[in-house]
Amino acid sequence: MPVLSKKQAMARCLLLALIPLCGLFFAPILLAAGSQAMGYTPKYADGFSHFDYVNPDAPKGGELVLSSVGSYDAFNPFILKGIAAEGLGELMFETLMVSSMDEPFSQYGLLAEEVALASDGLSVTFRLRAAARFNDGSPVQAADVKFSFESLVGEKGHPQYGYYYADIQRAVVVDERTVRFEFSRLNPELHLLAGQIPIFSRHWVGDAPFDKLALKLPITSGPYLIEKYDLGKNITYRRNPDYWGQDLNVRRGMFNFERVTYKYYRDFTVALEAFKAGEFEFNHEYNSKKWARDYSGPKFREGQIQKRLLKHANNAGMQGFVFNLRRPLFQDKRVRRAISLALDFEWSNRQLFYGQYQQCDSYFSNSELAARGLPSGEELALLEPFRAQLPLELFTREWRPASTAPPSSLRSNLRQAKGLLQQAGWRYRDGALRNTQGEAFRFEVVLSQKGFERILAPFARNLGKLGIEVDYRTVDSALYKQRLDDFDFDMVVGSFGQSQSPGNELMGMFHSSSVQRKGTRNLFGIADPVVDALVEKVIYARDRAALLVAVHALDRVLLHGEYLVPHWYIGSHRVAYWSERFAQPQTLPLYYDATSWAVATWWDLGGEHKP
Repeated sequence: MPVLSKKQAMARCLLLALIPLCGLFFAPILLAAGSQAMGYTPKYADGFSHFDYVNPDAPKGGELVLSSVGSYDAFNPFILKGIAAEGLGELMFETLMVSSMDEPFSQYGLLAEEVALASDGLSVTFRLRAAARFNDGSPVQAADVKFSFESLVGEKGHPQYGYYYADIQRAVVVDERTVRFEFSRLNPELHLLAGQIPIFSRHWVGDAPFDKLALKLPITSGPYLIEKYDLGKNITYRRNPDYWGQDLNVRRGMFNFERVTYKYYRDFTVALEAFKAGEFEFNHEYNSKKWARDYSGPKFREGQIQKRLLKHANNAGMQGFVFNLRRPLFQDKRVRRAISLALDFEWSNRQLFYGQYQQCDSYFSNSELAARGLPSGEELALLEPFRAQLPLELFTREWRPASTAPPSSLRSNLRQAKGLLQQAGWRYRDGALRNTQGEAFRFEVVLSQKGFERILAPFARNLGKLGIEVDYRTVDSALYKQRLDDFDFDMVVGSFGQSQSPGNELMGMFHSSSVQRKGTRNLFGIADPVVDALVEKVIYARDRAALLVAVHALDRVLLHGEYLVPHWYIGSHRVAYWSERFAQPQTLPLYYDATSWAVATWWDLGGEHKP
């Protein structure tokens, strides 16, 4: 059966009486299919052989050794407390559908063999594969799907799931292999979000509270098992010899390593030296200085270690120094803009980053979702009802990040910053910038990576010229996570990755309902009714065109809110690996994380490295 777009399927609703599954629903359904997409026809037709970015003939065997920094203390990645071991999500937990890495938002059947969206859009039904099995040999049943969903969105699950799946009202077991998700309101992407729900056995949890399930080995359906671990130091996964899905088209050529091991290191500098010594074999580098200066030596010159830039089309999102608006110090937008003017990106890119980056100029950088120019047409019409609640300059001036490129300069930016601070009631006296109560302007930046100190130091010096005192310190990963979960910081480095089709995840980043809920991604503390309304416009956009309009409007409002000091992004993944060990498919995906792609699609050549 050919894959139908939503419009094609709607046109054929009159044929639904011929479909046996119709009796399972309260409302007529669309044609059941093995794939679904966000407003377009999926790339891969039913019965496709394999994804284009894999080698279907890749041999199985060997081992991939990777690294992580910090520690871990849990095998449950779905709760707020604790730090889960690396690899759990992609190696052990499977979903009803799997997304392809060369389409914006398409899914193909994994645990589910068929998916059917109701004609009224208010429910979606999945038919599970008869062969699907958990790693204890038990079948994956509709009751497990229902239990997994309820555990994730319940009070014991991480808050992000409650926001992400907020419009899914309930899961209903139709029969042993059929489960229906019913929605509380129309949401164009909700059937796709349901396909992303990670599924685990209800017997893994049993009668234990979900948030107390820390070190019990998961009962899951994925291709790997936990073979051994030293808590907080390393963990090794072994391919499940009885893995149920190894012959599926969505798994062909994937998960080829017999073992995948993660070794934990104290910090990134130690980890890099361990990589060059051969303690692990693949590294995704995020530090521009290390990439430019430290990936060198005989092993690189002789080709034992390959160093590559892998192009991607990922939506880069936004990264920056995030203001915590829960602190009175940062509640005046003029103050936030003044602080932003003290960051000299051009100097940092030249002196610290070796010219590798572009400055973030959108919450959806590197994509068609980024707002450009002034609002017009449908976007202007969308923003017009909020005009009185928005700054005038949003309609008259394109927002740009602070720049020192000519004719601008750091000196002129600091003069502008001084004026903004004075307007906000801050003046320099008695050796510091002070408000009318005589309180000095000082704040702390909490870091998780020591390498960021060299970036923060010149920024802090520039702020010092304005009389602002900045303290910064690096803390261990456990304390850093706890402080972010509790919003216990003045400023942090925040990274807000975005998909090609933003939706429900925006609730946990920008919506006022997430301001006080611990563990959400609303690090800023944004509580703006206009942002709330635009987030909901994005989520409930009727099609791709409406989504673009709503995202552009949301982006523009967020940028003019000055909620962070924008950082930078790169359009390539920087990776290095021991070349004698590995091979990879010839075709790169479009939207991917480099490490996840290597784990999922590379294979072992059987070579030996010589540290």
